[in-house]
Amino acid sequence: MSERCTNPAPGSCSERGKSLLALTLVPGLGPVRIARLIESLGSVDAVLGASVSRIARVPGIGDKTATSIARNLHRSIEGVDRELERIAACGAYVVALGDPHYPAMLASVPAAPPVLTVRGRLDPEQDHKYTCAMVGSRNCSIYGVEQAGRFAGALGSAGVCVVSGGARGIDTAAHRGALNAGGSTIVVLGCGIAHDYPPENGTLFNETIERGGAVISELPTDTKPDAKNFPARNRIISGLSLGVLVIEAGARSGALITARHAVDDHGREVMALPGRVDSPSSAGSLELLRHGAHLVVEPGDVLSILRQDARHLFEGTHAARTGDPAREPTKAVLPEPDGMPGEILRALDQPRTGDELAEQLGVDPGSLRSELTMLEIQGLVRREGSHFIRVR
Repeated sequence: MSERCTNPAPGSCSERGKSLLALTLVPGLGPVRIARLIESLGSVDAVLGASVSRIARVPGIGDKTATSIARNLHRSIEGVDRELERIAACGAYVVALGDPHYPAMLASVPAAPPVLTVRGRLDPEQDHKYTCAMVGSRNCSIYGVEQAGRFAGALGSAGVCVVSGGARGIDTAAHRGALNAGGSTIVVLGCGIAHDYPPENGTLFNETIERGGAVISELPTDTKPDAKNFPARNRIISGLSLGVLVIEAGARSGALITARHAVDDHGREVMALPGRVDSPSSAGSLELLRHGAHLVVEPGDVLSILRQDARHLFEGTHAARTGDPAREPTKAVLPEPDGMPGEILRALDQPRTGDELAEQLGVDPGSLRSELTMLEIQGLVRREGSHFIRVR
């Protein structure tokens, strides 16, 4: 992993970011319309200086909307400095679409947020990490909480950055599982950065930042939590991630919105855990599986799917998006692990069952299973039936 870089100063924002921020402060002007205006007029600054009649000629805008935009635009431009002061007071900064540190994967999706307000470090690609969204219902079962913690912990230990929405239930369990395992996580809020929502997760959000992760929002700083904001937030969760793992979701869970963004808009992989067929809390997950989502039962399944989706296995998501498609992937030469993982790999000079390994190494089968799972996640071991095989 690379050395931790210094976060931008609180309240910092590029000049382009200030112009985009002004547009986002205009009531009713969302990412789709902003993108349409910039594409039609040629630049952000051209939008800021455009007349009502010119704005009205942009496809999908019209006279009424153009008049509203022009009326509010001057006020929004004047409000940028005040908004940056509020952002600084939260210990946050702005990353704008087109800035070097804007996540490349998110930049590629339709309706990418023009600006993100960030507390912490939003640069998972600098550490060459995979990113995986983990989502599910707020009103979840004990099983759902346990599985969210198990999967997030195992993936976090393997260097996967876990992305979720900071909500009660599965989201919280996923963030906590990653942090408890020493991993990193990104919280995508459905409110302004000035609000910890839900309030009881303030400590979790602070810990996320302290551990090198981030809490982010596309909304103006003081935007309160509102149900209408959360569906749009879900597209960011999907856009930041190589794949979306649905831990447990009912038939009307917002997690299904994230899954739909992943498949329909972003071309991401969708995975789901099986649940009880007679449990309402699993109805949405089972529906996803019925329609082709990957069924996963172990953390190793998830990483295998993420690897298939990332073209250059050891070069991180940025290289996977921007590298030369004709170039052969660069394979990293990794040192053999120390301790028990190294002993397991040396014992796998031929395919062996878990019981055979435990007997040969003289270890408890339960602890051995945990070590084997981590080696699977790291791509050093694969399972074929009841046997384990060393990959390299």
